[in-house]
Amino acid sequence: MRVLLAEDEQDLNNIIVKKLNSEGYTIDACFNGQEALDFMSVAEYDVVILDIMMPKMNGLEVIQEMRRNGNTTPVIFLTARDSIEDRVKGLDMGANDYLIKPFSFEELMARMRVMTRHVAGVQTSVYTLADLSVDVSAHMVKRGDEVITLSAKEFSLLEYLIRNKGKVLSREKIENNLWNFDYEGGTNAVDVYIRYLRKKIDDSYTNKLIHTVRGAGYVLREEV
Repeated sequence: MRVLLAEDEQDLNNIIVKKLNSEGYTIDACFNGQEALDFMSVAEYDVVILDIMMPKMNGLEVIQEMRRNGNTTPVIFLTARDSIEDRVKGLDMGANDYLIKPFSFEELMARMRVMTRHVAGVQTSVYTLADLSVDVSAHMVKRGDEVITLSAKEFSLLEYLIRNKGKVLSREKIENNLWNFDYEGGTNAVDVYIRYLRKKIDDSYTNKLIHTVRGAGYVLREEV
């Protein structure tokens, strides 16, 4: 999952980045509203986390511009302003959720999972395909009764594939979802991680789930 964070308190910004990175999220971070819009103009995100009180453009102005431009990415507001009026205003302008500082990081991640479930049209944190299940809350992957251990990046890749099961995803889309702008790896990184994932998810099973669509990319689906 790729996340954009716009928070002008540098210490809090750094802490959120470290926490989300440790949980396997791909995150781009900035410190004002104008930078947030610049990031969104060149990349797609699953969730945007916006502080309300920021320089150049505040969070309310950012979401107003997002929605005006047709950007429907889920938004969580972070703010020290806890009045009902402020919360109602933020939600009415298009925010999906609202967290008052100080907040629990576990609650932040739970709310992010809820929003991405709504976008994917599922009711729980467990995504399934055939005998494969991916619990994004517990970070657990199983095929049948067998628990499969994945690295953080492998898990992120599988989560992206299963949230888009049945859809052909280009290498560029996968790369954009799994790595931020600081990534300096090789151009074949997607192919390498697909190979790692196949070895763990498919190699020991007759029913292969990860498929290459020549000239287009990869898809997670059950072949009947």
